[in-house]
Amino acid sequence: MSLRFSGLRWCLMTLLVGWKLTGGASAVETNPVRRLPEIVVTPTRTESPRTEVPFVTDCLTEGELVLRRAARTTPEALRELPSVMVQKTAHGQGSPFLRGFTGFRTLLLIDGIRLNNSVFREGPNQYWNTVDPFSVSRMEVVRGPASVLFGSDAIGGTVNAIPRAGWDPLTGSVLPTRIQYRFGSAEHSHIWRVDANGPLGSSGAVHAGLTLKRFGDLRSGAGRQPKTGYEEADVDLRADYRLPWGLKIAVGHQTVLQDDAWRAHKTVFGRSYHGTTVGSEKKRILDQRRNLTYARLWAPGNSVMADQIEVVVSHHRQEETQYRVKADETRDWQGFSVDTFGVGVQLSRDGFLGEWVYGGEYYRDYVSTYSRKYAADGSLKSRGIQGPVGDDSTYDALGVYIQNLAAVAGRLRVISGVRYNRYEADVGRFQDPVSGAPESLREDWSAVVGSARLLYQLLPGSGVNVFAGLSQGFRAPNLSDLTRLDTARTDEIETPSPGVEPEHYWVWEAGLRSETGTLSLELAYFHTIIEDMILRVPTGRIIEENREVTKKNAGDGFVHGVELAAALRIGADWLLRGNLTWMEGEVDTYPTSDPVKKREPMSRIMPLTVNFTARYEPTDRWWVEAAVSAADKQDRLSTRDRADTQRIPPGGTPGYGVVTLRSGVRLSPHLALTAVIENVTDRNYRIHGSGVNEPGRNFVLVAEYKF
Repeated sequence: MSLRFSGLRWCLMTLLVGWKLTGGASAVETNPVRRLPEIVVTPTRTESPRTEVPFVTDCLTEGELVLRRAARTTPEALRELPSVMVQKTAHGQGSPFLRGFTGFRTLLLIDGIRLNNSVFREGPNQYWNTVDPFSVSRMEVVRGPASVLFGSDAIGGTVNAIPRAGWDPLTGSVLPTRIQYRFGSAEHSHIWRVDANGPLGSSGAVHAGLTLKRFGDLRSGAGRQPKTGYEEADVDLRADYRLPWGLKIAVGHQTVLQDDAWRAHKTVFGRSYHGTTVGSEKKRILDQRRNLTYARLWAPGNSVMADQIEVVVSHHRQEETQYRVKADETRDWQGFSVDTFGVGVQLSRDGFLGEWVYGGEYYRDYVSTYSRKYAADGSLKSRGIQGPVGDDSTYDALGVYIQNLAAVAGRLRVISGVRYNRYEADVGRFQDPVSGAPESLREDWSAVVGSARLLYQLLPGSGVNVFAGLSQGFRAPNLSDLTRLDTARTDEIETPSPGVEPEHYWVWEAGLRSETGTLSLELAYFHTIIEDMILRVPTGRIIEENREVTKKNAGDGFVHGVELAAALRIGADWLLRGNLTWMEGEVDTYPTSDPVKKREPMSRIMPLTVNFTARYEPTDRWWVEAAVSAADKQDRLSTRDRADTQRIPPGGTPGYGVVTLRSGVRLSPHLALTAVIENVTDRNYRIHGSGVNEPGRNFVLVAEYKF
């Protein structure tokens, strides 16, 4: 295949071939009625049928991620799910809002290991972009709080990205080696992926994956957006082996390098959208590096304590560097590195009063930060006391949990659990916001949270269930809450705020789920009560031409919403799918430096959003579909939303409607192609709260070859 072909020619060629071919093997596992991924792990920490857990969950398979959605990044892979709004400060960044929350109020796991650490900041961040969707075999999404099982941060939702392995866990056979390629015309991007798999003796398999990504400047419906391109390289390794005595072990590693990812909206290269302001900086560049190494051991319990024991140890290292050139040619470097060591033990037993899952986990962060400022002539002006957060710091997180799943009278399933949490921050030095002198601090917090959920089958064998639940959420202050010294929104600088306390949440939800063969339906309502949310509050001070904001436990409020998702099969060939999300939220805050509270709309709340797809699949060898995504105008803005003039237009973010066409074909048992035309009408639009517009008309080709 020659890259000299335009995206349009590739898409037209693939669509034409798809219409002519019939018969053969499945091109992609994407049919939610006939091939619904039945088993999920994340909601209960054990394997459970997705339709039988009293949680609102989604599961995206490997084929769904790459061959149907043609996902460019992990956040973008989630964008068609209910209650998910994918904000992007820059094209190289992405931060999903789940049920109204993002950043450190959502939790991302990699094979059950926390990506979140103590440096994660409030609001959108770029760290989810360091998980390569081409390295993921399955992505499980749990909407709503999961603090009982996973501790702090699991408020809006929890996503578990399960990496690819070298063998099929169901059959035990070694998977074929594979090459994948993705081209996107809107940013003239190229993504190459190689997965090599092989046997490891007679009882195991090894996997090695490499992804190379190159993105040019993104073209929106209004033209090219300068400084939006970047490069990335991803490596993932995994070995799985069956040992004697029923033992199993998995050892994995990931390395991610992201280079030259600009925050263009902060610079003179930004582009105004419906009246947004353009930044004054000449450069704002972020580089990221992440390494994860872990080992997981499964062992049969063979005792009254457990039927199975699982032990995991991990080391996660995350590095970030930011380089900035201001309008007056002064410049600064700042960054951090976080080494996180983790260990977890989980036991499960099916016995008295049902199935029990219990265990504990411990993580410790070692944090090092730096900051240097230079004059316009390049001479060093100063070395900061700290970088974006306090330097020479540690952060400890301990959790112990127990959960019971009981079946009552055959049709009622009840899940209840409780968790004890303890967190401790020890900051070696940070800059006092008033005196500017170095200070240190040590603080700790503890909390107990619980959850109770039930699912009831209305009629035996009907596939119609109702579910309800009441859960507590919890978020402990992290180093960003306590010691952050960095720019925030437009013309804001966030300064250290020792003394803040944990956030607490109560969430109740209820819904109906129906799986009747031709119809899949899920309707849910959720209501989140917010207590003591830590919010940025203006102080009235000006620091280096920026308005100072500090943090307080100012936010009491709520967010609630309705989620509706359905899939209907018409005959043997047609599949209709759709979902709708409505949510609303309000929270108390201090909109000015005066000590007067005011209840305002929750920041960056998701507007009314609808997704609809019609698929025609007359054979297992090819398919074609049309998709529509639409969002209403979001003009329910907080004071700080209105002040974020570089990302949110005056009066709110306009609504939009976007049409996408997709087609897939399997040319042989080895070769599969997907062609996509995104944003067919070339609409110029932006996701609420973003600093960059979405792609204009975009021709995407994905090719996969197995051997």
